[in-house]
Amino acid sequence: MIALIAHDSKKRELIEVVSNYVDFFAAQDVIATGNTGKLLKEELNLEPIIVSHGPHGGDLEIGAKVAQGVMQAVVFLRDPLTAQAHEPDIGALMRVCDVHDVPLATNKSSALAIIDS
Repeated sequence: MIALIAHDSKKRELIEVVSNYVDFFAAQDVIATGNTGKLLKEELNLEPIIVSHGPHGGDLEIGAKVAQGVMQAVVFLRDPLTAQAHEPDIGALMRVCDVHDVPLATNKSSALAIIDS
C-alpha cells in the first residue's frame, strides 16, 4: 500500500507526479487523505482508499497503517513554509515512518526517487 498526501499548495504538484505514473498507481493499493484522495479520483480516475482530511486525523490514520506494517511508502508533498495547525500529527507520521523504516517522500524529487525504484 502506498499513501499519497499533499498540502493544499502542493496538490497540483502531486497530481502532476501521479499522472505521469498513473498506470503504476492504478496497479497499487493507494490510500490518501480527504481532498487529495478526491482529486486523485476525479482527475485521474484512481480509486484510492480515502481517510479523513489531514487536520481531522488523516495523517494519524495513515501513521497507524505504517505502524501495522502495511505501508510500502508514503508520499507526503508538504509545504514547509506554511504553518499547519496539525503540525504535531505531521511530525508523528514522519517519526513513525522512520521507526518502521518506511520510505517517506516529502518533495517531488524524493517522490520520483521512490516511484522509480
